[in-house]
Amino acid sequence: MSNIRVAELRWDGDLRFTGGIPGGATIKIDAGGDTAPGPMVQLLLAAGACSGADVVSILQKMQVGLERCEMTVTGVRQEEHPRRYLSIHYLFHLAGTGLDEVKARRAIDLSI
Repeated sequence: MSNIRVAELRWDGDLRFTGGIPGGATIKIDAGGDTAPGPMVQLLLAAGACSGADVVSILQKMQVGLERCEMTVTGVRQEEHPRRYLSIHYLFHLAGTGLDEVKARRAIDLSI
């Protein structure tokens, strides 16, 4: 299995783009945030989905009957340009049979 990932983007005018897997699924990105989430929000979504997939997979391996996995991902950005993220914070809301705080924390710690 290769560790290389490829994404393609197409400019759609103004500050809007369509991107995704070459020849596969695509998403809309709007830097203005009018028609789709902007790239900085999409970065938070990607970080959350990546961590969330880990947490779900780990909890399933722990024999947890996961019923809910929701999260809020908050990024703190630098005030001046470049306005990169200085920190990213995750807040998980989990529920399921066989789930306890120890298992939840372990899964989250392994992911983060």
